[in-house]
Amino acid sequence: MSGLARRDFLRAAAAVPLAGGTVWGGPTPRARNCIVLVLTGGPSQLDTWDMKPDAPSDVRGPFCPIRTNVPGIEICEIFPRMARHADQYALIRSVYSDGSPVHQEGLRPIHAATERYVRVASSAQWSFERRCRRARQLVESGVRQVRVDMFDTVFHQSTWDSHGSRPFSTMRDYRDSVGPAFDAGFSTLLEELNEGGLLESTLVVAMGEFGRTPRMNPAGGRDHWTKCRTVVMAGGGVRGGQAYGSSDAIGAEPKDKPVSVGRVLATMRYALGETAGAEPVRELFA
Repeated sequence: MSGLARRDFLRAAAAVPLAGGTVWGGPTPRARNCIVLVLTGGPSQLDTWDMKPDAPSDVRGPFCPIRTNVPGIEICEIFPRMARHADQYALIRSVYSDGSPVHQEGLRPIHAATERYVRVASSAQWSFERRCRRARQLVESGVRQVRVDMFDTVFHQSTWDSHGSRPFSTMRDYRDSVGPAFDAGFSTLLEELNEGGLLESTLVVAMGEFGRTPRMNPAGGRDHWTKCRTVVMAGGGVRGGQAYGSSDAIGAEPKDKPVSVGRVLATMRYALGETAGAEPVRELFA
């Protein structure tokens, strides 16, 4: 039996077919709850969690990487608190989709997967950190699935949609407002879930609708890019302190262990003990 055929055979043998779909083998899922943070606008992988400091200047961007509390894992300097929690989350640096680079299309599978989730919508009165705290409170009260939209639109406000000029966002917005807001909200969420003994049973997923172009545009920003992005997962049995997969030298495409958006969503279902559909990324789990 050839190596490829053997691998396909073992993959099929690990799957247990059930009515309505497939449940894949692997570590026993531990999540009872799920909080999805929708990073509307599409974060730049190169200016957040998959930096390329040795790439040309029009690729690496304006920010510097910083060390985390996990040796060998670095993230962007706009996330100093998040860097102290790297042992609690996994970075999937090889996520891609084959869809069009349009916000509505990129958000469609995320919204479909979270259609029945209790939604904490974007609000001018509530900071992202406060909405993350609200998500934690809902889980504490018995709500099992919560979605937090970081922004309700990409127009005329600072978001992840960093085209470089108005009405969209700039890299300065990443530094001054968007990055610090996520850093505070995500870090507070992990800290409070952990303090309350809920992190192990609560899967936290942070993802946008796509990534950004490897090379910066003439306005000093980055445009929509579906071929590569980073997704962050924590809690719910996910083994923290790991970077799963990698992108190529300029963050344009997965270099190894490519993960489709469908597999990301299947991994969420798998963690909750639900029918996964597509093959989940079982290696993420302890």
